Amino acid sequence: MPCETLVKHNVKGLMIKILTVLGARPQFIKASVVSRAIQDNSNMDEKIIHTGQHYDTNMSSIFFDEMEIPKPDYQLKIKGDDHGSMTGNIMIDMEPIIKKEAPNAVIVYGDTNTTLAAALVSKKLHLPLIHIEAGLRSYNMKMPEEINRIVTDRISDICFCPTQLAYDNLVKENYGEKLELVGDVMYDATLFYAELSEKRSTIIKDNDLAENEFVLCTVHRAENTDSKERLEEIFNAINHITKDKKVVLPLHPRTQKMLKQFGIKTEALVIDPVGYFDMQTLIKNCSVVMTDSGGLQKESYFYNKFCITLRDETEWVELVDNGYNFITGANGKTIIFETEKAIGTKFESSDNLYGDGTSAQKIVNIIDKNI
Repeated sequence: MPCETLVKHNVKGLMIKILTVLGARPQFIKASVVSRAIQDNSNMDEKIIHTGQHYDTNMSSIFFDEMEIPKPDYQLKIKGDDHGSMTGNIMIDMEPIIKKEAPNAVIVYGDTNTTLAAALVSKKLHLPLIHIEAGLRSYNMKMPEEINRIVTDRISDICFCPTQLAYDNLVKENYGEKLELVGDVMYDATLFYAELSEKRSTIIKDNDLAENEFVLCTVHRAENTDSKERLEEIFNAINHITKDKKVVLPLHPRTQKMLKQFGIKTEALVIDPVGYFDMQTLIKNCSVVMTDSGGLQKESYFYNKFCITLRDETEWVELVDNGYNFITGANGKTIIFETEKAIGTKFESSDNLYGDGTSAQKIVNIIDKNI
């Protein structure tokens, strides 16, 4: 049964050994605050596996350096293969490590191929599995992330839900009693790193940007990048918006490759992928965010910015329901309309959709009591 009551694997008084598996940028951010809370707990010790799913320096190692996350104990270097081969290769390389380390529990984050691979290996080895950011649903089974998160939720022993809606999703799906509503660890990270980002980042000055005078845009999901029609429609809209407002585009390697392959031009200010502090500074200083990212939708809200989501649906439904997020898909006219409307609208929020900023500590306390 999913999320069933755990058997205590740890002998009373002995250190609880946690194995954390990471592979992509959002997971590094989430792990930064949870790993810090684990370090502060005298009963717990953590080992980290980095699968290498995001292997570009600006998308991987820079996060460990900037955010002072403990360096991975294992680096698998699984690069950008197809879904099946990537997931399978991660499982093959990870299994002997997990057997060697013999942890009391394995932590996975989010909905990547890394998440699914680690979840499957852990459960086949009969280890307690902890899923942070459980219960999200887009209800689009064409998204590989949707499949990853559903399977991981189903076989997890503790499901940590970031929102009430995520918790309710798992209740409706008849999950067991090990559901925990703790808030979103990305909000913890935003609060913790906000001042440090402001001090360390020079990206606004380096690119001659002015506060509230540019749109921040990211495009990287395969549903957009692998379709010439969708990618062209999105970038035609971006080019239109640049006539009145500068658009800053940290360009994902996949997007760069497909723009070149399809012969699509952009009038945006293209910059290299950025680290966490630079991204936070860009969000804080922009007027509006346009993105197909999951995490950036929430981070926009944390900084009181409207988000134009270049997808056909979102797992962060509460942002849409409360009027902070606007789903446009790849429809150029809708992208332009919603972006221009958002630029001219004052952001007002009295909601607290993602907890109180202490999610990581709650997670570690619950693990300490249940493993």
